[in-house]
Amino acid sequence: MRAAVYYGPRDIRVENVVKPTLEESTDAVVRVTHTAVCGSDLWFYRGKTDRDIPSRVGHEPMGIVEEVGDDVQSVDVGDRVFAPFKISCGMCEFCRRGLHTSCVNGDGWGDDNGGAQGEVIRCRHADGTLVRVPDAYANDDSALRSILPLTDVMGTGHHAAVSAGVSAGSTCVVVGDGAVGLCGVLAARRLGAARIVAVGHHPDRLSLASEFGATDTVSARGQEAIETVQEMTGGGAEHVLECVGATSAMETAVEVCRPGGTVGYVGVPHGLDDGLDLFSFFGDNITLQGGVAPVRAYADELLADVLQGTLDPAPVFTKTVNLDSISEGYQAMDERDAIKVLVEI
Repeated sequence: MRAAVYYGPRDIRVENVVKPTLEESTDAVVRVTHTAVCGSDLWFYRGKTDRDIPSRVGHEPMGIVEEVGDDVQSVDVGDRVFAPFKISCGMCEFCRRGLHTSCVNGDGWGDDNGGAQGEVIRCRHADGTLVRVPDAYANDDSALRSILPLTDVMGTGHHAAVSAGVSAGSTCVVVGDGAVGLCGVLAARRLGAARIVAVGHHPDRLSLASEFGATDTVSARGQEAIETVQEMTGGGAEHVLECVGATSAMETAVEVCRPGGTVGYVGVPHGLDDGLDLFSFFGDNITLQGGVAPVRAYADELLADVLQGTLDPAPVFTKTVNLDSISEGYQAMDERDAIKVLVEI
């Protein structure tokens, strides 16, 4: 089969690789039809984090089940499915608590499992991982485009909102205008926030944030952004979503959080080599809550809303490529020419 393979900074190639097959009775083999390039992929793409060379890449798969092991019960051959960015068993202590990303039997979509930016994946623990798309929507291109973000960014934005404690009538601030931040705006609106302030640096993305439900947008940077948000909110918001992971974003998040409030963080931490200064959190009794999003825990409820038409994260995809052109997709995201890239296999 063909798959995208990482060969070093800004070097993504599509080449023939060994096709994964069933190995355990709990496995499923899925032919990938849709996947995506993630903002977190840019960390290794830019050489900011280490990754084996060569290695298969991608972690946001959707496709058609081709084979199932004898013990798989939740999906069958021919089913349309999508999968979160982490494999989980669904039965261990942490999966039962909704912390699927801490599954003791967990795994990723790397080499042995095919890499989700490729033609075929092997899904270990299929019953605990795969989410079946109802037959009525299985070949609906528009619906599938709206469902695909549930593999990662929509669930991650939702986790930020939940972690920040957003509820009906809330005032919240979303730091970051990437795909996760934009999905955080959607999530905050879905949870009933009355006021949503989106903070970012790109006019087109902030415009989309407004379409998604942001009541206010702030394009200033640094201290100016902090002062603007504080003035807008009368001293800060009780609920802040940190959706970037950079030191500057976390610093902004705590400064625009009201004393006694909560910062829900989902941005992959980078640039914090000297640690996180907790004094601002300590001094104002600000709670820091979040982490890697257990997307599988939210998948069913978010899928229901997408299918009934009350949630649509599809506009985060601003560029579509095929597998042969996936390097162009990486480049577009690297150069901020695309918010998120959809890859049709």
